[in-house]
Amino acid sequence: MAAPQSQSQSHPPRYFRNQEELRSRDPHKQLIASLTRLVTEHPPAQVTPGGGLFYGPVSVAYLFFVLSRLYPQLEIEKVALGEWAARYLKHAQGFMKDYPGPEASRCGVNDDVMAMVAIDAAGTLDPDLVKELCKFVDVTAYPEASDEWLYGRAGYLYLLRLVKACFLNDTPTLELIEDTADEVIEAIMESPRPWKWHGKAYVGAVHGSIGIITQVVLTDPSWAPKLEADLGALLSYQYDSGNWPSSIPPNKDKLVQVCHGAPGVIISLESIKQHFPKLKKDIERAIEKGRACILERGLLTKEPCLCHGISGNALALEQDHFEHFLSYTTGGEMKLLERDGMMEKSDDPSGLWTGEAGRAWAWAVADKGLEKRLLGYNDI
Repeated sequence: MAAPQSQSQSHPPRYFRNQEELRSRDPHKQLIASLTRLVTEHPPAQVTPGGGLFYGPVSVAYLFFVLSRLYPQLEIEKVALGEWAARYLKHAQGFMKDYPGPEASRCGVNDDVMAMVAIDAAGTLDPDLVKELCKFVDVTAYPEASDEWLYGRAGYLYLLRLVKACFLNDTPTLELIEDTADEVIEAIMESPRPWKWHGKAYVGAVHGSIGIITQVVLTDPSWAPKLEADLGALLSYQYDSGNWPSSIPPNKDKLVQVCHGAPGVIISLESIKQHFPKLKKDIERAIEKGRACILERGLLTKEPCLCHGISGNALALEQDHFEHFLSYTTGGEMKLLERDGMMEKSDDPSGLWTGEAGRAWAWAVADKGLEKRLLGYNDI
């Protein structure tokens, strides 16, 4: 087992040293194992509702929804992936009256109502559901609405891209989606800089400026020139270590994870860099420095997940190191980490961004040779 970083005894280590020889595991075998653990240890009825695409039953349903299209013949515990998606979604829908619905402080991917409408629209190809989703634009128009991805307007843009990808041949519906996205983007662009969440100017993918820039550009690349200065400023915040601060003004250089730090910035940059040709060299240098930081400090002791764990960090790396990092997320390796006191258990162990569903996504990326993207963020 790799040795932990040295740290004061009052705090558990954030990461352990990356000192093993490069290694890999059979990704298809590990995908099956991960999905099997997901449905047996966290069956639909036992997953606490809430969390949208981030955690909870809707997030698990979305994983199975996407994987069912990549693996149409695959069954887990003798049940097709599409059926698993339906079961988790049905469980979530049973609590519909308990969900408050989108509001200015929660209009991103975390909102269950918006996420379920989007998944239903994509699965049924019902244009009336798209209309329902697009009506939520009124909520994002409030001046106090957040701009970031998890709770804000940028996350709504992801949901619009999700349904847009399924209605490319339906011109009226496509125009409605694009018109709605235009309204959201204009609201984001009119917000004062730096974008803030809860009074702080965050930098990272989940709450910060790189997440906002990424969602806008992936939704409509024509906005990239107007975001060049914002992205240039963000690149300038990179520490000499290769990491990025959680927020501006910068404080301690400590978090190396998707939500706050180099992994989320790099995964984002990889998906939008072609739209910023004037920043090409700066982006390439930033990615190289950031990856060096992840290789040094990215084997996290938090339970492997997309948001703040090894699975998400792995997606920021090149292939050999990607596979190496994933080798620490197998069931056997996690038991060893836990045995050695080197794993902090997740509060939401089933979720797409917080637990097993996210580990399964990373294994699917490895198995299918997909672009290294975050499901629910920049995979579309």
